[in-house]
Amino acid sequence: MLSFDEKISCLVNSLNKTEENYADSFRTELLFFFDEFNAENPLLSFLKDFDSNSEIENWINKLTSRIVMKEDDLEVNEIINDYLELG
Repeated sequence: MLSFDEKISCLVNSLNKTEENYADSFRTELLFFFDEFNAENPLLSFLKDFDSNSEIENWINKLTSRIVMKEDDLEVNEIINDYLELG
C-alpha cells in the first residue's frame, strides 16, 4: 500500500505526463488547480481512497475525459470540483 506522500508523488508524476491528446492538455490545469502538493492540502484528500498508482492514473484519465465532455457547459474548475465531490 502506498503512503500518502507516495500517492501525491504519483499524482504529480501522472499530471506531468503528456501523451499529446486533447484530454492531456488539461493535466496542466489540474496542476494549477491543486496548487500545493503536500499532505496539508485538503483538495488532495481524495487520494486516501486509492491503493495503487494505476488507480490514481485511472482517476486522472476519467477526470480529463469528463472535462473534455463538459468543457462547453462549465468552467474547468467547476468540473474538477464536481468530480472531487462525487469521489
